[in-house]
Amino acid sequence: MLGVMHGFIRTVDAVNYRIGRVAMYGIFVLMGVLLWSSISKTFFLPSLWTLEMAQFVMVGYYILGGPYSIQLGSNVRMDLLYGEWSTRKKAWFDLFTVLFLIFYLCVLLYGAVSSTAYSLGYWGTEPFSYFGGLITGAEEVGRLERSPSAWRPYMWPIKAIMILGMFLMLLQCISELFKDVLRLKGEII
Repeated sequence: MLGVMHGFIRTVDAVNYRIGRVAMYGIFVLMGVLLWSSISKTFFLPSLWTLEMAQFVMVGYYILGGPYSIQLGSNVRMDLLYGEWSTRKKAWFDLFTVLFLIFYLCVLLYGAVSSTAYSLGYWGTEPFSYFGGLITGAEEVGRLERSPSAWRPYMWPIKAIMILGMFLMLLQCISELFKDVLRLKGEII
């Protein structure tokens, strides 16, 4: 079992490290979009797409960079008491609190899957079976949801990124849970 935990930790940490390093550069994409927005508003006709594109890039940057942030331990934490605790006490506390985070991420993941199914034209109540039906050919894509703005982009790409980000965050939290269990057993991670 310990070997499985170590393997899971190595795999998830490696995937989230690579995706997080790529997502880091999303800030430059965001800067480029906002720079073009400023230039087009000053010298040309204002671009309709820049505000929403900046929001989409920021969502991708934030959601895909979140698991990397957790992996590095750079997430915000109340350090009033935590900083003085021993490694074992921190592991117990993290083990307890990460369970709440895992539950919260499962709810968010279900919401992201439901929202993405809706954006693909599914009106039912079983979004997971809908995606299974899409894979097997039993379901079809319906009327695609579009943003109500003047630009009217399709919503499913950013919602698919939300699913990916929530899933990666969930895997990273399970990895952190395994790390805490291994710390309590005295294992070196």
